[in-house]
Amino acid sequence: IATGAAFLGESPFCMYLGDNFLKDGITAHAERFRRGGANAQILLKRVEDPSALGVAVLDETGRVRRLVEKPSTPISDLAVIGVYFFGPEIHKITPKLAPSDRGELEITDAIQGLIDAGYTVDSSVIDDEWIDTGKKDDMLEANRVVLSTVSRRIDGCVDEDSTVVGDVVVEAGARIINSAVRGPAIIGTDARVENAFVGPFTAIGDRCEIIDCEIEHSIVMNDSSVRHIRLRISDSLIGKEVIVERREEMPRTIKLLLGDHAQVGLI
Repeated sequence: IATGAAFLGESPFCMYLGDNFLKDGITAHAERFRRGGANAQILLKRVEDPSALGVAVLDETGRVRRLVEKPSTPISDLAVIGVYFFGPEIHKITPKLAPSDRGELEITDAIQGLIDAGYTVDSSVIDDEWIDTGKKDDMLEANRVVLSTVSRRIDGCVDEDSTVVGDVVVEAGARIINSAVRGPAIIGTDARVENAFVGPFTAIGDRCEIIDCEIEHSIVMNDSSVRHIRLRISDSLIGKEVIVERREEMPRTIKLLLGDHAQVGLI
């Protein structure tokens, strides 16, 4: 916020932490903020265990009175989920902030600063599905939720030796060759699926190759290639420009190029 203050000027704005998934989006909450007249508004979600999250304490009107980061004893079940609406008043607070024990300027301190300065911070408790996608399994769950909403659409090419069952999107330029695709699933633009099985809740990105393998409940991001894998791939998140393949070479070895925090399961 401080870095973008000159650009933001006097305009109200939304700060959306990128690992949050909200099934129904934020349009209704943004409209409420525009009409409500508060100086800020934060989105909250009731959770069973708020100990790993920041929580909000509200007054009887739903306005935020206090924020507590990762409380050791429960004081509220309303978790702060990482979507915030601010008016220009926030720019009066951010220059006064001091680094926290983590050495960072905390957004919760900025919001508490608004409250302490007498500004109004409203809340919006969401009822729709919210997923914090910071981990692989959470990303796959968000993918499952999104794919559950798709409707069948075939804009690409499916040859006569292939079967496409259920709610499957085949984007323009994609080719399904001698393969089976079972929805819900998405096959991205210019992707190629050949001699393969793509199972439910799988998203194949643009320009990917899925050849001579089976994959389900997974995400394969743009420009990646999965080829000649004998075992079915499941519950996997494959990034951009990744190559996963089996080679007939001697001696039989496993060759890996893995980044930080990678996880590999081998049999």
